[in-house]
Amino acid sequence: MPKNFNLWPPNNPGNIIRLALVVLVAANLVCAWFVFRPAGGSPQELRQQAEDLTTQLKQRRNLLDRTRVLAGNVDTGRGEGDGFMRKYFLPRRTANSIIITELFEAAKTAKLKPKESAFSTEPVDGSDTLTQMRISANFEGSYADVVRFINLLDKSSRLVIIESLSATPQQGGTVLNVTLKLDTFVTEDGSTA
Repeated sequence: MPKNFNLWPPNNPGNIIRLALVVLVAANLVCAWFVFRPAGGSPQELRQQAEDLTTQLKQRRNLLDRTRVLAGNVDTGRGEGDGFMRKYFLPRRTANSIIITELFEAAKTAKLKPKESAFSTEPVDGSDTLTQMRISANFEGSYADVVRFINLLDKSSRLVIIESLSATPQQGGTVLNVTLKLDTFVTEDGSTA
């Protein structure tokens, strides 16, 4: 007589036992799969992942530390740059009077006789707040007075650049006619007094 392998409906105890065995074998196969291939990976894979993550964490911390150092350097540089501008650049609203005073006081100290002078300003390329002031000034005095005057300009508390200097002797004497072209920088916002 042929055997009936129909397990459903479980209407007799043999079918119930067979069905239970099939379910248990399937559950054992699933469990065996998770034992040999865990969902998160094998212990070696998990250890390797942990080591990789630890290495990445160290690299990211080092990068963060370097970024903090660079940000601190940028802040320091910005502060020093602002301090430089406050110290050496002239505020726009008082630039002419400051430079005239300093220039003529240096000439007076050096015993040079001031003559005519002219000022002009030009914007500095790439900056919205800086302009360059060009000064053309003429003086009269001896060679030693001119040297003393240049020395005083060199020690000025402002950034004064001597673009050109020409000295021609007056006829029949030791007096020189000096033509001086200077450059300095002016801040447009007036915040660097």
